[in-house]
Amino acid sequence: MVTITRHNIHGPMNTLSLRILITLVFIFPVTLMIACESEQTETAESPEELTGPSLLVFSKTEGFRHDSIEHGIQAVQALGQEHGVQVEATEDASVFNAEELEQYDAVLFLNTTGTLFNADQREAFQSYINSGGGYAGVHSAADTEYEWPWYGELAGGWFESHPPVQQATVLKVDPDHISTYMLPDEWEKVDEWYNYLELPDHVEVLLELDTDSFEGSGHPGYHPIAWYHDFDGGRAFYTGLGHSIDSWSDNLFLDHLWGGLQYAMNIRPQETGGVR
Repeated sequence: MVTITRHNIHGPMNTLSLRILITLVFIFPVTLMIACESEQTETAESPEELTGPSLLVFSKTEGFRHDSIEHGIQAVQALGQEHGVQVEATEDASVFNAEELEQYDAVLFLNTTGTLFNADQREAFQSYINSGGGYAGVHSAADTEYEWPWYGELAGGWFESHPPVQQATVLKVDPDHISTYMLPDEWEKVDEWYNYLELPDHVEVLLELDTDSFEGSGHPGYHPIAWYHDFDGGRAFYTGLGHSIDSWSDNLFLDHLWGGLQYAMNIRPQETGGVR
């Protein structure tokens, strides 16, 4: 008969426990360090996924507010996601400072209206363009900042009036630009067709309206409605389209706008080949 003593039971178990404890003391920090390094590696990689072209959508209004603005923001955000461009939207004019503007390749004025900026914000935006930044304006971006002559030059013109919303024939003037190459030569489109205080003579016209195709043109025979130009160190694109909610689900309009944004951001997609 074997006699089991308390020493026979507890002695070996104490030794085993000590060995386990020693193992944990040495292995756990190593395991923790590996896990931390792995987490740091994943964190370090994440900024690379966020780099690339970036666009600020600015939609502040101090006058008439279009009910299509929210639809426009959603559509541009979807385009950005599709094409790998970061899109941020704001109506806060305080972001127009040197530090924040330098994050963006272009700023889209999406149906803005009225006087939006103080003197410091105007200076910051002008410096941004001077440093190679991009501007794009949609529709009532031309109904903005009438007391700032530089902005009128940048946008290309100011809104004066418009007839009722109706269909018109949009004529493609420049077939090779990145914002127009995909459009038909004659495009039947319903929108609110702006007349301008003065027609720009310092821009490259992309689209014009057939003034015999609708009522109320203030520029009979020659009615530009979209244009672009290199301006004061940067790039500017404007389209008079984009008034209606329907425009923001119109693939032709969205392709036209995205091409203009690519010009403003100074990026060229591979699939357009030699298109400017």
